[in-house]
Amino acid sequence: MTAAIRTEGLTKNYGKHVAITDLDLEVAEGEVFGFLGPNGAGKSTTIRILLDLIRPTAGQVEVLGIDPRKGGAQLRERIGYLPGELAIEGRNTARDLLGFLADQRATPVPAQRIIELAELLDLDLSKKVGAMSKGNKQKVGIIAAFMHRPDLLILDEPTSGLDPLLQQRFLDLVTEAKNNGQTVFMSSHILSEVQQTADRAVIMRAGKLLGTENVEDLRRRSPRSVELVFGEDVFTDDFARLPAVRDLSIDGKTVRCTTEGEVDALFKVAAKYELVSVLSTEPDLEQIFFGLYGR
Repeated sequence: MTAAIRTEGLTKNYGKHVAITDLDLEVAEGEVFGFLGPNGAGKSTTIRILLDLIRPTAGQVEVLGIDPRKGGAQLRERIGYLPGELAIEGRNTARDLLGFLADQRATPVPAQRIIELAELLDLDLSKKVGAMSKGNKQKVGIIAAFMHRPDLLILDEPTSGLDPLLQQRFLDLVTEAKNNGQTVFMSSHILSEVQQTADRAVIMRAGKLLGTENVEDLRRRSPRSVELVFGEDVFTDDFARLPAVRDLSIDGKTVRCTTEGEVDALFKVAAKYELVSVLSTEPDLEQIFFGLYGR
């Protein structure tokens, strides 16, 4: 596995305040990596170190195989960055601003690429950025990060200010980037925001890494609530003896329970009866992480 991002013992202090402590991370090339935790957990500080916007107090950092402190210009050509607090002002239109940024690239970005992204995000390129709402400024930032198809996307609270429809369109962009072999490092305090796209996720709290998890494995082994409605009464013993079933409740023709792991055995027993409907509720990433690491 080739690492797009690697940190060892990364620590950052601001005087007596410790922002991050002994952070070890490894993000593989081509994966979508969720960097999660509440506000103040140290996520933005970590990102600023990765981009060499600030320097660590201790520890080692590699981004795309390069020390950010030594290869900043080379790295910036290969990275798309969306800051958590995007400050863009002025009388320039979004078209002019994005066109200017595109022209600064070693390989200029085609104007059509900017137009396509603007249409996807429903952004009027003729509007002046200084007069835009927070949501529209966020769209400009997303386009600036994605337009040159960088090897690595570093996105800090990327859907801030976007409505639910545009949040989904943004996640479609992330999926497209992954399919193109790009790496996506996405920081968020909204755990459910990354569960549709992330391969792995970590959770931070108070500057410390609590754990790293494979999202699909988490889903597979996590408990889910199941409600089965039958066309006839069922025998309690048929379901009570299943090893992966707990919190079993049977009310006439309705069976409610919680299952962990595979549900094959449950549905084999259910197939003995006339099955009318099935409702299975899978926990979201937030519930899973809280269950593992506590609130």
